[in-house]
Amino acid sequence: MVGRVGVPEGVLTRIVDGELVVLNLETEQYYGLDAIATQMWTALISTSSTDAAVDALHDKYDVDRATLELDLDGLIEQLVARRLLVLEDL
Repeated sequence: MVGRVGVPEGVLTRIVDGELVVLNLETEQYYGLDAIATQMWTALISTSSTDAAVDALHDKYDVDRATLELDLDGLIEQLVARRLLVLEDL
């Protein structure tokens, strides 16, 4: 797990029908997140670290912690590749 993620300047988000749409104005890259990925995004940007996000999500969903970490890492990788999230130092 990475330490913390942030939202780059110029990235906009909007909830549409319970799902999040993320748009990078500079690159014109956008990504639609389903309801679960929207919860992951919310946990990532509202907690102090990715570990804290895992804790918050693990408390909410009945899922194996290792599976949750893998899924969250995969989402982070996809969003960083599209420049919709950035990795930050703790």
